[in-house]
Amino acid sequence: MIEDGAYVIEESNLDAFHEECGVFGVFGHPEAANLAYLGLYALQHRGQESAGIVSSNGKSLISHRGMGLVADVFNGEIVARLEGTSAIGHNRYSTTGSTSLKNCQPLVVEYAKGGLALAHNGNLVNFAELREKLDTVFQSSSDSEIIIHLIAASHAPALPERVAEALAQVRGAYSLVLLTENTMIAVRDPFGFRPLVLGKLHGATIVSSETCALNLINAEYVREIEPGEMLVVNEEGVRSIRPFAPAPLKRCIFEYVYFARPDSLLYGRNVYQVRKQQGRALARECPADADIVVPVPDSGNAAALGYAEESRLQFEMALVRSHYVGRTFIEPRQSIRHFGVKIKFSPVAELLRNKRIVLIEDSLVRGTTLSKVIPMLRRAGARAVHVRIAAPPTTHSCFYGIDTPTREELTASSHSIEEIRRYIDADSLGYLSWDGLYSFLGESREGYCDACFTGNYPVEIPRQDGVQQLPLFDARDQLEIARR
Repeated sequence: MIEDGAYVIEESNLDAFHEECGVFGVFGHPEAANLAYLGLYALQHRGQESAGIVSSNGKSLISHRGMGLVADVFNGEIVARLEGTSAIGHNRYSTTGSTSLKNCQPLVVEYAKGGLALAHNGNLVNFAELREKLDTVFQSSSDSEIIIHLIAASHAPALPERVAEALAQVRGAYSLVLLTENTMIAVRDPFGFRPLVLGKLHGATIVSSETCALNLINAEYVREIEPGEMLVVNEEGVRSIRPFAPAPLKRCIFEYVYFARPDSLLYGRNVYQVRKQQGRALARECPADADIVVPVPDSGNAAALGYAEESRLQFEMALVRSHYVGRTFIEPRQSIRHFGVKIKFSPVAELLRNKRIVLIEDSLVRGTTLSKVIPMLRRAGARAVHVRIAAPPTTHSCFYGIDTPTREELTASSHSIEEIRRYIDADSLGYLSWDGLYSFLGESREGYCDACFTGNYPVEIPRQDGVQQLPLFDARDQLEIARR
């Protein structure tokens, strides 16, 4: 659209996977809301659409939610109003439900048993089925609200039993933190799709999607909350119960590839070290006749370092990323080709001139970003651009808490490696193999969900009939491929 003669451009989110959210909880600390704010700040990478905190002063729940980044939604005055010694927080990137204030979390309700707040990381695959069955009014379009209604409808005598009864009816992925006036509950689905960890701080109990949030507030990392485990936290202490039938362990492998922060400890391993090891495997499998290794920042950095060390090539940050690109920006009246990518990435010509480069990216979704970045590198002086992807071809959508394009939009689902290479204008293109992806594990390949690479969905996915899907390449793209 046009405002005051300038174009306001929506930044495309279709060429990357996006996490649904991050959750954080505190029980038993006088600065609970402030700690929750800091925890969400550390988890900002897991969701940038909205943020919210709900606290309890022992008598009632106090809530503040808003659209945007954590630092935009909260200030000192707002956090001070969130009084009490317990609080839960949530960062959101929607996978089910529209982008609007009504879908911001934590969701808060008053029902017959008192107040209840819920923060959810994951996605329920039987959301539509359950919504049709429930004879109730929904305040949002989020799948998370289903859990609230199921808890409220339960006749079990105590909250943990009501939560367990509700979750027994849902299918899919969930790492949840719930809060009442005097109790916090943290629970992880039996497959363990999404991460959730337990920490301690001066006697207070902390739960978080990632350990990086514990590090920020100087909390002690205790352990992962186990798949299928429910922690009940109140004045009596922390009680662990396992109300669900065991299921095969299916932790998300893409957390290692892209989502988790490099400084986090995930599933017992440091994310940075795993990515670097995957980069080493990529160098062994897909060598290139090149001078330097360049990452697509920031998620490609660790894999690029591993690739450079294994191949004994020089590592250079020859592509600089701006960290201040918002959801919209104003384009100059005089149109600039590929303006959106240029405002995000800038090549360093002095490092690229007359160099053959290996460009490392964590994954390739639609290929539209690389198709614009590579010509930029060539114009900056790169003599050859060999693209290496630190993951196998992404061929299937995720239904367990990651916002992904439809399968038809995923370039590797319907195009050969050679077709993709021509589309992105690379001199060569190579992907990490299946063995390379799991090289950090040694012999074992068990315990991870890799449905986005294989289509092997651990929980059955309902058919997605009637969904409008966008074409991967438009007519102009196809003509451009044909000319190359």
